Amino acid sequence: MNHTLFAARTASEAKRLLDSGQLTSEALVSSCLARISDRDAAVGAWTTVNAQQALEAARASDKLRASGASLPPLSGIPVGVKDVIDTKDFPTEYGSEVFAGRQPDTDAVLVTQLKAAGAIVLGKTVTTELAFFGPGKTRNPHDPGRTPGGSSSGSAAAVADGQVPLALGTQTAGSTIRPASYCGVIGFKPTFGYTSRTGVLAQSAPLDTIGGYARSIEDIALLFDAMSAFDAGDTDMQPGEKPSLVAALAEPGPRVPRFAFIKTPAWPQAEPATRAAFEDFAGSFGARAEIVETILPPEFEGILRLPQIVQFYDIARNYGPIADANPDRMSGKLKEIIAEGRTFSSADYAAARADQDSLYEILKPAIADYDAILTPAATGPALVGLSGTGSPMFNALWTYLGMPCISLPLLEVDGLPVGVQLVGARGNDAHLLRVADWMMTAHARTA
Repeated sequence: MNHTLFAARTASEAKRLLDSGQLTSEALVSSCLARISDRDAAVGAWTTVNAQQALEAARASDKLRASGASLPPLSGIPVGVKDVIDTKDFPTEYGSEVFAGRQPDTDAVLVTQLKAAGAIVLGKTVTTELAFFGPGKTRNPHDPGRTPGGSSSGSAAAVADGQVPLALGTQTAGSTIRPASYCGVIGFKPTFGYTSRTGVLAQSAPLDTIGGYARSIEDIALLFDAMSAFDAGDTDMQPGEKPSLVAALAEPGPRVPRFAFIKTPAWPQAEPATRAAFEDFAGSFGARAEIVETILPPEFEGILRLPQIVQFYDIARNYGPIADANPDRMSGKLKEIIAEGRTFSSADYAAARADQDSLYEILKPAIADYDAILTPAATGPALVGLSGTGSPMFNALWTYLGMPCISLPLLEVDGLPVGVQLVGARGNDAHLLRVADWMMTAHARTA
């Protein structure tokens, strides 16, 4: 078997090869490291990689496997971790020169859990400045002259480019879904509160959500099953109540799924070619799916501003003191957003926060009879140039409402990827993955 191809395997494929003895973790990690070495100058997805440490961990995993011991689900599988998530073995610098050299003493809770699941952390992936709009060094693997999106730019690019099978991101507006769309990879943002955020840079507590990247739906399930902890106050679930996503995928999916094709207030901002491609896609399933064009309730007029009020107010509160103390080491764009956030009153913020639940309750009846909402993941293909990271307008609404979302690499516009976004009801993550798996399979049969 050609070991140079191991890096391009999905995590699930690699796991099966490891379990059958056809692959070692050392060979898998070596293949990923070789791919990173070959492509890092072109893509720039990583801030730090520790090859020696990763190979030592891989050999230890192989030794444990050879002993016949019971193995955790991600044993020997490499992952990348966005550089806003604390790691005691690597610096965590938040994509900001203000935090250059910052070295956490402990891992974030989710990193601790991934390690306990047997995952091998290859290194830290590039984030935009403080997980906002200021771009890092990462380039789009499909076209180095285009943005990979943000803020989880390095994680999306690394998985899309075959450098690592799994990687972590975060999303406060569109920071997981948009890079997935631009880079042509699967990106998943679960229901708000689904995973722990302890040890992760706080931008906006009511919005911040852990996301992840993979090359199959099964991989997404493996990754998020490994991160079972959550933080008190973020969810109504009790310990032990979180269902297995891997087990859910083994259950039958919907025979004839129903999708609500929602053209949100962002729809006019999508590129004409993207709108046309998406409408063609929605009509491509024939009798295999029921896709109904649906409008948002009238209460959603002006909805795109509400997520900004929450996010910008919190950015001003959390990042404002950093900018005040380091005015020459923070981008002009972030300082502008801090200034805008400071114009919102506490009453503005409280009202926008209250609408998160009230608007979701209004939306629930409108989508109750559907398996998922169908909507673009971005306005179009990745933007030309590296000075910006694109608009989150097709993502921020769903983040604001706390709903799970997934971007599927099923469209091309002008030869570049554009994601198909599916959105589910809160807490319906398992069903959303089943529906996403159905769509990936159905589209493959059509193609």
